[in-house]
Amino acid sequence: MKYSMRVLILLVVFGTIAALARPAAAASPNFVVVSYGDTLYKIAARTGTSVDALIRANGIPNANFIYAGQRIMIPPSSSAPSVPAPVQSTSNVYTVVPGDSLAIIAGRFGTTVAELMRTNGLYNPNFIYSGQRLNVPGRTPPTTIQPPTAPVANPPTRPNPAPAPSTTGKWIDINISKQTITAYQGSTPLKSVLVSTGVAWTPTPIGHYAIKTKIQSQAMSGPGYYLPGVPWVMYFTGAYAIHGTYWHHNFGTPMSHGCVNLTIDDAKWFYDFADIGTPVISHL
Repeated sequence: MKYSMRVLILLVVFGTIAALARPAAAASPNFVVVSYGDTLYKIAARTGTSVDALIRANGIPNANFIYAGQRIMIPPSSSAPSVPAPVQSTSNVYTVVPGDSLAIIAGRFGTTVAELMRTNGLYNPNFIYSGQRLNVPGRTPPTTIQPPTAPVANPPTRPNPAPAPSTTGKWIDINISKQTITAYQGSTPLKSVLVSTGVAWTPTPIGHYAIKTKIQSQAMSGPGYYLPGVPWVMYFTGAYAIHGTYWHHNFGTPMSHGCVNLTIDDAKWFYDFADIGTPVISHL
């Protein structure tokens, strides 16, 4: 009996030593499924990580493009810095106009690009859009400054065609500055809705085109994304199409890789409206 007790004690002692000697298991990453309205910033804030860490962990090439149903890996918290929360302070609100950049706005208000990014939760200093409202904390602009009415640097080199002249036929107008698409019969507008065109580094092409191909549903993929069942697709030049969108609801804001994103219902309406050969005019 005493011998058995000694053996038992030795087994317990050696088991404890062995357990203490084993290295701790590495933290396993978790996953979240993107919901409608989610952004990388919102996910980072919810999970205690950073947008940069999410981009690195998931190989996401475009921080502004995630879609509902996408699985996002959350890296272990020990390896990711916390997300800087936007500054909460008394702010002036400035509306971005064509030709603006964060550097121009910062200079106008006597602040810095870094402060504007921190205040507004921005992670890409090169992506702002006309009509966007930015908070400028604790600053007032000089009274003599007027918003520019035209780009002050790097004017667009691409053509900016005016809408087609009045005809008796159907045609489609895509206004990138206003983020709208309008169906016309001759000079009469029949339907106009908000869209999401391409972001600054993957812009929607500008020019005079026509509907080349119509596909009711297809998968679309590219670096960092795969979208099954994209509905009501109408290609108007190359790989650029007007189509329905189920992975975001931010219409009125550039979001795409160059295509023209519509709600599913609006895309169906335009799909039924347009025939092969219907002119498409894309302009700023």
